[in-house]
Amino acid sequence: MTCQDSGTIRSAGKADIENRFRNLMIAVQAGDRTATNLLLRQAGIWLHNYYRMRLAPEERDDLVQETLLALYLARTTWNSERPFLPWLAGIARRRWMGHLRKLYSFHRRASVTEANGRDLISFGVTEGDAVLDRLSLERLLQTVSHRQAEAIRLVKIEGFTVREASGMTGQSESLIKVNIHRGLHEMSALAATDEVGRVASR
Repeated sequence: MTCQDSGTIRSAGKADIENRFRNLMIAVQAGDRTATNLLLRQAGIWLHNYYRMRLAPEERDDLVQETLLALYLARTTWNSERPFLPWLAGIARRRWMGHLRKLYSFHRRASVTEANGRDLISFGVTEGDAVLDRLSLERLLQTVSHRQAEAIRLVKIEGFTVREASGMTGQSESLIKVNIHRGLHEMSALAATDEVGRVASR
């Protein structure tokens, strides 16, 4: 995020921001890599603002990266006849609520898969799309280190706590957190540049 990007977001009106995001997303769906990079950068700024009053600073970066990854995986489900920002806000809100459920143990691990399925359906994703998104996520996980993928799978996908993941993997709690943050960042960057297939095939 640059100061210029942040200033642009703050100074633009809501309609201007909506139009900018809408035009970028249309280009993203057409396969424009430059538009994808720009959209994820601008969406990252928007999401930091969205989560600012909802999360502690140390939790914000990881959830922003998770939401950007979810945005990229669900990019084909956005309907250009509908506003973009409410769609993005819906993804952000569901990620935030999921984070709170994990944080306060309001759900059992056995319900995680079912809950994720409901979220995908509410985005207008078909069962086939959900499978494809899962495959895309698996490909992305192959592009990061084993320790990063292990930490992300246990904490972000399977719902274990950082302490539990530490005990299961032998990584320290601080290393689990670092690996999650760096892994999500790398996955988002690879998704943005559409290099997943090239890197995974090495």
